[in-house]
Amino acid sequence: MAKKQFKAESKRLLDLMVNSIYTHKEIFLRELISNASDAEDKLAYQSLTDDSVTVKRGDLKITIIPNKEDRLLTISDNGVGMSKEDLESNLGTIARSGSGQFKAGLAEDDKAAGEIDVIGQFGVGFYSAFMVADHVTVISRAWGSDQAWMWQSDGADGYTITQCEKEAPGTDVIMHIKANADDENYDQYLETHKLQELIKKYSDYIRYPITMEMEDYRMKEKPEDAPEDYKPEWETITEWKTLNSMVPLWQRPKSQVKPEEYNAFYKEKFNDWQDPLAVIHTSAEGAVTYKAMLYIPEKTPYDFYTREYQKGLQLYSSGVLIMDKCADLLPDHFRFVKGVVDSADFSLNISREILQHTRQLKVIASALEKKIKNELLTMQKEDREKYEKFWTAFGSQLKYGVVSEYGQHKEMLQDLLLFWSSKEGKNTTLAAYKDRMPEDQPYYYYACGESVEKIAKLPQVERILDKGYEILYCTEDVDDFVMKGLGQIDGKQFKSVTEEDALPQSEEEKKQAEEKAEAGKPVLEAVKEALSGQVKEVRISSILKSGACCLSADGPVSIEMEKYMSKVEGGQQMKADRVLELNADSAPFAALKKAVEAEDKDTVSKYSKLLYAQALLLAGLPLEDPSEYAQLVCSLMV
Repeated sequence: MAKKQFKAESKRLLDLMVNSIYTHKEIFLRELISNASDAEDKLAYQSLTDDSVTVKRGDLKITIIPNKEDRLLTISDNGVGMSKEDLESNLGTIARSGSGQFKAGLAEDDKAAGEIDVIGQFGVGFYSAFMVADHVTVISRAWGSDQAWMWQSDGADGYTITQCEKEAPGTDVIMHIKANADDENYDQYLETHKLQELIKKYSDYIRYPITMEMEDYRMKEKPEDAPEDYKPEWETITEWKTLNSMVPLWQRPKSQVKPEEYNAFYKEKFNDWQDPLAVIHTSAEGAVTYKAMLYIPEKTPYDFYTREYQKGLQLYSSGVLIMDKCADLLPDHFRFVKGVVDSADFSLNISREILQHTRQLKVIASALEKKIKNELLTMQKEDREKYEKFWTAFGSQLKYGVVSEYGQHKEMLQDLLLFWSSKEGKNTTLAAYKDRMPEDQPYYYYACGESVEKIAKLPQVERILDKGYEILYCTEDVDDFVMKGLGQIDGKQFKSVTEEDALPQSEEEKKQAEEKAEAGKPVLEAVKEALSGQVKEVRISSILKSGACCLSADGPVSIEMEKYMSKVEGGQQMKADRVLELNADSAPFAALKKAVEAEDKDTVSKYSKLLYAQALLLAGLPLEDPSEYAQLVCSLMV
């Protein structure tokens, strides 16, 4: 029979299929097994609607046969099979299964679909076979027919269809695997262990058995007359094995899945030796239909905060793996979640680029984000000990989520945050903090430092605690950004205890502060002169009670922000406009005032530098000259 030529459009589509749609050549096996599964499905359906089809579902299977000597790989099914007309149509027309969009991208002068030999109603994915094969033969016999037909092609140069013999209904796809190239090992697709690995990876949940003859080892039976020093002997055997699990755990009702089954699946699938903290098993039907099984790990993965870590959920289409890590299903703030999503609404023949822009994916991602938040909130309220474990592992990630993307996610995440409470002596939520607020408390107060113990000793916290107000102790570098990112909740702002207006003043208090500032003006000017540009301003503090001095910042960059950015590799160096605050009621201020009035510039300089160095240490900033500070302290001792 004369070879039938593919038209130009078909050649272009085949080239697109082989070179553009699929990132990895190994995908071909997934595609062909999925096609075989479809054929089994069709026959199973016919057996339910047509009494003449007597096949039993349990008899349906897919067989893989590698032949190293002849470089042939055969994938067989005993499904519905194809007639000559089916072969013409299914292997010569653009795919029905979700790939019609490719046809629209062809030349504007394309004819109607019925007039063009465009590749693939059998599934665009069928032509992925040409990524690894230089010749493909399809032998098929339709159920209920005595005739079998052979379709053959070397690729874009056309195909032939001839009559042939086939003992039973079904389809055999026979690929002649390409010879190895410098940058590609095609031999691996003839190795049983590699094929087994790919089936486990992509097609483990195909609902029909996928069988292949495998080599195994077993111990020979011990002979009856074996001597006392007999050593066991082993022999190599070959036997047919089913390679796939068939029924995915997430497809079963939650009531039928035991906790140990969830845990075993998680540990095997995601290579963790510990049980997960929580499992989210959910499904939805409607505009978008999907099933999902998500896990919240107990510990932070070793590479979680490195560039190498990749977020994402495994994405399946009807049990067939499309993508191992679909990043678009998870927002960054929940990047620690592991799991699988299965939806029949996605085509197998879809590129990552197209997938990223599908409406279904966005709908599923939004629904999963809400499910994860609700699960964490439930854990927070009903099992606080478990939530504290989660917070230790992933609390920082939630905080980064608050400040990322200009604070778009702060409302989603604020209820999940925990901070150390000065009043409770343990972690608290923002909601619980608000419930404990006295009616006259104007702000959510927070203080940043290296540890809870050090923060509690900061001179700025004393007056606020004396008022009976609770302070959130923030010990992570990112916390100051988080508080500023949160801004306010229900009309109450977040306020650092280091800010000048942390405690609102009455008119009488303002008047007293102004009088102190005016009286201390000569001292403030002398100190600023002595520090020669190291601070933007020296002022009388309205927040200090017993402490002599502290450091604050004027402007949008806080002291904590400066400290954080100094630690970030390659980060922008941010400098706060430093303000030295002095307590006008303290003994050191009185000593300073006495030195200024005596015009003792040397003592004023020493006292000024000493107080500034102390303020730096209290703020957790490094001394610019530790040696000078040590000499200053010693000079005042003699």
